[in-house]
Amino acid sequence: MFTNCLQIFPSSDMNKTKEFYELIGFRSVSYLDSVEPHICLYRDKIEIVLTKSNIEDIGPNREIHGYGYDAYFITDNQEELEKEFRELGVKIVRPLITTDYNNKEFVFEDIDRRWIAVGKKQ
Repeated sequence: MFTNCLQIFPSSDMNKTKEFYELIGFRSVSYLDSVEPHICLYRDKIEIVLTKSNIEDIGPNREIHGYGYDAYFITDNQEELEKEFRELGVKIVRPLITTDYNNKEFVFEDIDRRWIAVGKKQ
């Protein structure tokens, strides 16, 4: 039985990406001396693993595949988080709405141009 899922984000500059996520409340743990160097980011029940990419320009799903988010974080507090992120200067690319698939969500862009939805099925 599955219990959780974590998101893996390749990054050309793991420290720059880590700093962005720390700005929005994630704590980081670095494993840069590992055989496969990585940084783990944690906030509430969300975990992101940053890995070092050999590619300088990380392409978000919407550019590579035509549409799609790069991650989807589920929460009951969309309004609170959108307000918090706006106050921190995070780029909100889609304000809080109820989608045609009945999710209440907003979408922000991270430092690597990934679009991350924050929402929940209604």
